[in-house]
Amino acid sequence: MNAGYRAIADALRTEIDAGRLPPGSKLPSENELMAAYEVEQPTARRALEVLKNEGLIVARRGAGTFVREFRLYRRSSPARLAESGWGAGRSVWQSDDAKRDTRVDGIEVTVADAPDHVAAVLDLRAGEKVVVRRRRYLVDDAPVQFATSYYPAPLVRDTRIAEADTGGGGVYARLAEVGHKPVHFREELRARMPREAEAKVLDLTQGTPVIVVVRTAYTAEGRAVEVNEMTLDASAYILEYAFSSEESS
Repeated sequence: MNAGYRAIADALRTEIDAGRLPPGSKLPSENELMAAYEVEQPTARRALEVLKNEGLIVARRGAGTFVREFRLYRRSSPARLAESGWGAGRSVWQSDDAKRDTRVDGIEVTVADAPDHVAAVLDLRAGEKVVVRRRRYLVDDAPVQFATSYYPAPLVRDTRIAEADTGGGGVYARLAEVGHKPVHFREELRARMPREAEAKVLDLTQGTPVIVVVRTAYTAEGRAVEVNEMTLDASAYILEYAFSSEESS
């Protein structure tokens, strides 16, 4: 039979969705698709490209094309930001999927001028700098997120927030120690396709979007003490939010 590339992609997608091509299974090669659907190589190749762009399949050099495997990591919010966790010396990651192996690499700490949008949120005076923390997060040795956090330098310059190892409880415990405990948080989320550098850092396959989360931490007096810009591999996460029907005071 003769079919266009969209019909071939639709047929393969149906097999994937139905579980007849389960995660990790190998798809027919271009030559096999050409024979089965009586099409030329560009048509078979374009059908596979459609599924790659949808994030359903991945190509492995020298091995073929496979149905993508997803093992999602659950990010629990706002539970992960509760003082009961970091106040007891735990990492916010310990409120997520505790059964997974997590680690951080590529930690960089610098003092720099704040980007304009960060300076406005942190209400910095002219000439005031920020302590910038950059790092990448891995789950089961696979990169899933990288983050850049900004803190007013006059506030944290002489604390462990300005060091690679922030100690038990992380930056929120250190902020509390200097009298600027974060008690309110605001997160903004948006999804988009990754920039080239982001795809490289997160080792993203073709067709994988990212989720950008910008979190601002505030003290009880309403002072912003942190702006944290996180870029997440959208294929790696479930973002879980729990809310009460009662308005917070």
